[in-house]
Amino acid sequence: MAKYPLDFEKPLDELIRRIRELEELSLDGGGQYEDEIRRLRRKLDKLGKEIFGDLTPWQKTQLARHIERPYPVDYFRRMLDGFLEIHGDRRFGDDHSVLGGIGMLDGKPLVVIGHQKGRDTKSKIKYNFGMPNPEGYRKALRLMKLAEKFGRPVLTMIDTPGAYPGIGAEERGQALAIAENLREMSCLRVPIVAVVTGEGGSGGALALGVGDRVLMLEYSVYSVISPESCAAILWRDSSKAPEAADPLRLTARDAYRFRIVDEIVPEPLGGAHRDPQKMAAALKEVIKRHLQELQSLPLEKLLEQRYNKYRQMGEYGE
Repeated sequence: MAKYPLDFEKPLDELIRRIRELEELSLDGGGQYEDEIRRLRRKLDKLGKEIFGDLTPWQKTQLARHIERPYPVDYFRRMLDGFLEIHGDRRFGDDHSVLGGIGMLDGKPLVVIGHQKGRDTKSKIKYNFGMPNPEGYRKALRLMKLAEKFGRPVLTMIDTPGAYPGIGAEERGQALAIAENLREMSCLRVPIVAVVTGEGGSGGALALGVGDRVLMLEYSVYSVISPESCAAILWRDSSKAPEAADPLRLTARDAYRFRIVDEIVPEPLGGAHRDPQKMAAALKEVIKRHLQELQSLPLEKLLEQRYNKYRQMGEYGE
């Protein structure tokens, strides 16, 4: 059960609560409720498929932002051994909204970088709601260069509403920091796998998103602008965000259709927050598969494929 269910999740939680009540009674009553429990489980499975098989783009956006949804650091803890965090950009300071370091994925070393949001008020303030300043992106670039120096693949996990738009961030070169990451990632001489685990917001996501393989979790979103900001621009009313979500084409299915991402990773029924361990195990296997394929390529072939991948995105006319 979700601790903080969204409106469309509540029917599922009501069934789950009823099943658990009957399971407790069944233990005391010698299993007399087993038939009813099986019936409710079938109903739960059917209802779950009906609800989550027909979600709107706005509902998927809500799931991508779910307060219980695993963040990149949660995946790092479940997937990696011997994770060592590295701090600071060696220019200004340590941006807590970008987490990165070195770890072992089934005995193989790699460099990992991800966004961090925070769940309660104190941690959200510490991590600036997952919106990095330029020093966060420069820390990420420092880690990528470290990976390149020692020949380690890079794994990035993206979950941010966007780069921080504050005055201080602009004064310290926010746009330049993002642009430098785009340039350097495009020619980094090691394999890169990027995963959108929650929100992929604009340049804040792109600065960690230039990869040889880009993956999206089933209920994650990837967009140039948030539905609220889009609605505020188009209609001067951010409450129309549900209407703006559809034409933004921000779902994983849309991104896959437009060849922005290479694979959609299915989530457990109800979303990653309902079974984080299962989600992490499934994602780990997908990442391992892609890393194995990329590491088997000669370096020049790897860079050529990356170049062509991004040259072929989008449609234009002359």
